[in-house]
Amino acid sequence: MALNHTALPQDEHLPHYLRDEDPFASKLSWEADLVAGFYLTIIGILSTFGNGYVLYMSYRRKKKLRPAEIMTINLAVCDLGISVVGKPFTIISCFCHRWVFGWFGCRWYGWAGFFFGCGSLITMTAVSLDRYLKICYLSYGVWLKRKHAYICLAVIWAYASFWTTMPLVGLGDYAPEPFGTSCTLDWWLAQASGGGQVFILSILFFCLLLPTAVIVFSYAKIIAKVKSSSKKVAHFDSRIHSSHVLEVKLTKVAMLICAGFLIAWIPYAVVSVWSAFGRPDSIPIQLSVVPTLLAKSAAMYNPIIYQVIDYRFACCQTGGLRATKKKSLEDFRLHTVTAVRKSSAVLEIHQE
Repeated sequence: MALNHTALPQDEHLPHYLRDEDPFASKLSWEADLVAGFYLTIIGILSTFGNGYVLYMSYRRKKKLRPAEIMTINLAVCDLGISVVGKPFTIISCFCHRWVFGWFGCRWYGWAGFFFGCGSLITMTAVSLDRYLKICYLSYGVWLKRKHAYICLAVIWAYASFWTTMPLVGLGDYAPEPFGTSCTLDWWLAQASGGGQVFILSILFFCLLLPTAVIVFSYAKIIAKVKSSSKKVAHFDSRIHSSHVLEVKLTKVAMLICAGFLIAWIPYAVVSVWSAFGRPDSIPIQLSVVPTLLAKSAAMYNPIIYQVIDYRFACCQTGGLRATKKKSLEDFRLHTVTAVRKSSAVLEIHQE
């Protein structure tokens, strides 16, 4: 039985899981949990097979991978981690109509979701910076090698590990969601203490606002640069033009991935911030589950984006390849005719 909030005014600042007698009991109806369970099952299967296919195809051409593609593969690893490590916990809990893995499982699930989600966002930040430097500063691409991409990956995983492990060592915590069948970062600590507010503000700045600002800045600069330089590149040699088309293609992939990720996660971030600094009890529980389900679908988008962009690029590349071959054949014919004419002139001079 829940505590009487009117009798104890200070309880208004307590997290919901301390006020509820059973924080792991589902606050949704059986029907809503079943729908959520089937939805997450479909999302999990599609995400697992889609990202697994991306990793398989990348493995087949592992020796030809470009630094930007290595970073993109890391996104598939993060998405696959969310699908394989995290989603089964929520799916089982939805079908059981309660979280069945206790506090240990709750903290593990919260850590895994935050770890792979943070890894995805920081990877996309690194990709956006790579695209920005590659497009806006051409000399950057000359020295960037695969080893730099691997160093960047090490920094990304260290960054994600640092912020996601802090709650496990006492600076923050992981807790059940208000609807009971999932767990997340304990946003409600900001309601309880000044230290909790500092922790939540640090997480928001370093794991959301700063990466998002870098992504928006990078792609805004890229769009401006591409518009101003597209006509100039068209007059260049075919190899330079093909290289430019490839860079633009990789940039489109990165932009769509970032857009999909942010669209999926921003509603969840807004609800989380309101839970931390607003009035969390004013958000209906039935409404709070919607941003959570939307955020969990983010791992499914990337493989679709890869395939759509690759298909369109392959069609364009085929037409470009034919044009290049035609130009090469014309150049060869012109060179042959010129050589024959020169030979004839030399022969006539010799005969005279």
